[in-house]
Formats: sequence, C-alpha cells, structure tokens
Amino acid sequence: MRGKMQKFGLIAMGALLGVMLSLNYSAVADKKVDSPLPVEELRAFAEVFGKIKSDYVEPVEDKKLINEAINGMLSGLDPHSAYLDTDAFKELQVGTQGEFGGLGIEVGMEDGFVKVVSPIEDTPAFNAGIKSGDLIIKLDDTPVKGMTINDAVKRMRGKPNTQIILTVMRKGQNKPLVFTITRAIIKIKSVKSKLLESGYGYVRVTQFQEHTGENLAKALEDLIKQNKGPLKGLVLDLRNDPGGLLNGAVGVAAAFLPENSLVVYTEGRTEEAKMKLTANKENYLRGPKESDYLKNLPASVKSVPLAVLINGGSASASEIVAGALQDHKRAIIIGTQSFGKGSVQTVLPLGNGTAIKLTTARYFTPNGRSIQAKGITPDIVAEEATVNGVDKDSLFNLREADLERHLINGQDGNKPEAAPVKAPAPNQEAPAKGKGDSKSDATSGEREVVSKNDYQLNQAVNLLKGLQILKNR
Repeated sequence: MRGKMQKFGLIAMGALLGVMLSLNYSAVADKKVDSPLPVEELRAFAEVFGKIKSDYVEPVEDKKLINEAINGMLSGLDPHSAYLDTDAFKELQVGTQGEFGGLGIEVGMEDGFVKVVSPIEDTPAFNAGIKSGDLIIKLDDTPVKGMTINDAVKRMRGKPNTQIILTVMRKGQNKPLVFTITRAIIKIKSVKSKLLESGYGYVRVTQFQEHTGENLAKALEDLIKQNKGPLKGLVLDLRNDPGGLLNGAVGVAAAFLPENSLVVYTEGRTEEAKMKLTANKENYLRGPKESDYLKNLPASVKSVPLAVLINGGSASASEIVAGALQDHKRAIIIGTQSFGKGSVQTVLPLGNGTAIKLTTARYFTPNGRSIQAKGITPDIVAEEATVNGVDKDSLFNLREADLERHLINGQDGNKPEAAPVKAPAPNQEAPAKGKGDSKSDATSGEREVVSKNDYQLNQAVNLLKGLQILKNR
C-alpha cells in the first residue's frame, strides 16, 4: 500500500511539474535559455515530495509543501528575496503608504533568527530601545528558530494596544534582553524639518514613501518662509533611513540637482532591470496625472550649500540620494559609512494573490560606483558622541556585508573607498540621548525633530557656516 502511495505521489508531482514547466516555457519563449533544465534535481524534488506525502508522521497539504518549497528557493538566494503570501503582500502595499499596524522595525533573517536591520523612528520598537543588529530569538514564548520571515512578521503585527514580548541577543551583552512592547498603528511622518537658526535649515527624511518627495518640497518652502528669504545652508539628514520607494529617492535628489541630471542607474540580466533614472518628473511622479511638486520650488534650493548626514543605518534609497549628490558635487556627505544595500528588489505579483520579491539588479551611482555591500563613504567622517571613549551606537551597527548570502559588490569586493577626511572627536564624554532612549526631549509629548546635543549635526552646521565665511570673503 505504501509503495502505491509513493508511486502515486511521484506521478502526481511529475504531472504538476510538467504543467509548471510548460507554463514556464511559454512565459520565457522569447528569452534565451542558457542551460538545459536540471532534470536530476527536479526528479529528486519530486521524490522528496512523494516521500513526505506518504511517510511523514502527519498528513501535509500539497499547498503547504509547495509554499514552503517556494519560500526555500527565494530565501536561499539573498537576504532580500522573499515569497509574499496574501497577507504579506497586502502589508507591503500598505506599508509604502506610511501607515500600518505593528512594532516599527525593519527585519531580515540570519541563521534562522530574525535580525533587526533598523528600528523606524518614533515607533514602539524604537522607543523601547530595540537596536540595529539585535537578534530576536523569541516572540512571546515561541522560539523564532525555524520560522520564516513572513511568520515572524505576522506574529509581530497585531491589534493596537496589545503587547508582545521580544527576547533579543545583543552584541556585548552576556545574557538575552527582554522587551515588552505595545503594538500601535505605525504612522510614519517621512519628512521632518526645523529652522535651526537664522539662515540654516534642517530636513530629516525618515523613510521614502509615496508622498516623501512632495512632503520634502513643502518642508523646503516652509523653511524659506520661516527664514524670510533664501537659506545660507541646509542639512539633509538621512541617518537611520532604511530606504523605501525608488521614485521617492529620485524626487528628493531632483529637488537639489539640475533637471535631467543622472540620479542612479541599475544593471541586471533582463532589459527591464536596466534603468537610467534622471532628475526628471517622469522618474519621480507616481503617474502622468500627478502635478509636478518640484516645479514651484524656489530657485535657491538648487544652489543652497548642502550637507548630508549618513550612518550605518542609511540604506538603499537613502544611499542612492547621498551617492547622487556626492557624485555631482552638490553636497558634502558627513557621518559614517552607510549600510550598503545596493540591490534592486522587484515585486512580481502572482495569479493567486501572492507575490515574490526578487532581487533583479544592482544600483550604481552616477559615476558608476556600486553601492552593494560597500555603501557610501562620507567625505568627512564624524563619529557619534562617545561614552568612555566608545561609540555606543557603533556596537550595534549591522551592514549589508554582515548578512549571510549577501551579493558581492562586483567591482572591488566589499572594501570601502579611500579614507575620507575625519572630523575631530567630540569633546564631551557624557552620554547624549540616542535612538535607543525611550524618553523624549520634547515637552509636548512628541519627540523633538533634532537634539541640540547632536554632535554630527553640529559638525554639519559648522561646516556650512565655514563655507559661508569663505563665500563672503
């Protein structure tokens, strides 16, 4: 009987693969096939499927086996490719619009555990003290080992005002840390701004969303109005910005660059993966009917002295902006080496309401530098304020090159560029409030846009003032 079941499983799987392969052939008929189909491997796959169907201790649905096989195919490629079931696909679409439920952390998988890439500013996880590089080992009482990334994200998502306990391992700590976090509706304000003092403005982009470009344009207009005239200098803060939508990054870069300047280009195996995106409205607007939100920006925005802040939490879209402004010599980049996520993920919807997120290309700056596993090297290195001589945030920095199965750079390995100018170390040894503090400097209940103790920001402002003095001379 068991032999018959095995044979039936193999026959059924063979028929299924035959259908899949015929569909695949019809879909790629116009594409060059570089190698024959791996018949032996497909036969092994069918045999394993049949063994599970006939011998596993409990019955398993075909749908579950196929979904897990798809999961394995994608998660084995690189840290950013993934299978999105119906719920995950919907959450991805909602998340880019700036509002979703959960804790507020960007995560990936490593060694079977969930690893925190970056907590999103002003979210429950951020305020609780979750750090970049934290390894989540338990969600409530359930070990994470063996979960897929989608399963882990589902458990972290939930109704507002409900709690979840995260147990994490952190570099430099001898025992796990336990955080009890209350879920909330995550409303991300992607652009924040402030007039630091007369003539000097500050704009922070926390994440690149659908409306980031137009929100930036409005923030710049407001700063110029508050200043009652053109600014003498502007700081664009991209620190701990995990990235987001590509058209948002092009829009932010286009606000400061001449029209039609190259912002980024991509290279991949297919023609669709090869793009050149310029500072042109066709590349940053969401559709032909949308009005150009950069059209009425004051001309002074294109020439205002600009300093851009980056650090190890600046990834993807934020690296595209920093790289474009650096290559065009439009801004001076200050801070520390960025994350190094220079790969393009394309979301490909499937017919059953699911999708795959597949790495399809690499990003390159206008001068042809690959961002992948290397990042953007600042023109001036300015470390965070130290405590007893140690940069406490650097202990938790996680970069693309640290992730398992990351794509190599493809140019000169993962080595950083030539050493940039290094700013003098901070004078103070006292701890300044950082992204891990749960208390706010604000008196109104909302976190301050920027802290007066922000050493890197102070270095940027001092640089802009120095440029202004030279200009006046």
